[in-house]
Amino acid sequence: MDSTTRQSAILEQLNTQDRVEVEELANLFGVSLQTVRADLRDLSARGALSRVHGGAVRVSSAANRAYADRRRQNAAAKQAMAAMVADLIPDNCSLALNIGTSTEQVARALSGHRGLTVLSNNINIINIMMGGEAKELILAGGTVRQSDGAIVGEDAVEFISRYKVDFAIIGASALDADGAVLDHDAREVSVARAIVKNARTRVLICDGSKFALSAPVRICDLSDLDVVVTDRAPPAEFIKAARVANTRILSTADRTDTNESRENE
Repeated sequence: MDSTTRQSAILEQLNTQDRVEVEELANLFGVSLQTVRADLRDLSARGALSRVHGGAVRVSSAANRAYADRRRQNAAAKQAMAAMVADLIPDNCSLALNIGTSTEQVARALSGHRGLTVLSNNINIINIMMGGEAKELILAGGTVRQSDGAIVGEDAVEFISRYKVDFAIIGASALDADGAVLDHDAREVSVARAIVKNARTRVLICDGSKFALSAPVRICDLSDLDVVVTDRAPPAEFIKAARVANTRILSTADRTDTNESRENE
């Protein structure tokens, strides 16, 4: 059996199962472990699968696993930030939440709120809030990204643009010290921009690790936000930019309003 036939057979297996093992494939094809590893390297380089220790997984399975890992990162901080965001939201109002593990925590923190109309491009958020006290749950239409349940693309942007909500609650992948709010996927960013544009009060929830990260696509700037909720004191340049933009920064580290505390110094 040549490499092309073997690699096709590997991909056929991954169409019906999440994972393949190197040893099992070697036994199946009657080749060495090194030969199977070379096949997996070739397929991984083509983006057809993702290599893991001892074997390989479907690309979608790897992405789902990565999203699950992100949920576990800074979990306690995200819960504390989500509780602070929930304190900003009154009963009987409308809000929109975008995709993200932090916004999912906000959905959980809002479980006791009554009479909410919730719009989201995040299937997970709608599932979290089903059966709760919300008055109405609205899922944006569009293309579903299977790795994390995000609905992205221009159809979702057009759908969200039909609404004007009281609160927008968004997450992001990176924050620049100059106040830029950033992410990686341009399709996802387009939806986040629509959520921000079509809200009366705009809230960003983002843990402090995002100040050390970078991303290429701009969602918005501090001047487009009313409140930033984080878990630690931001860099001095970011605080200065927030003051110029008249954007409040709330930190769960000591549950203070950074802008107010700076003004009182």
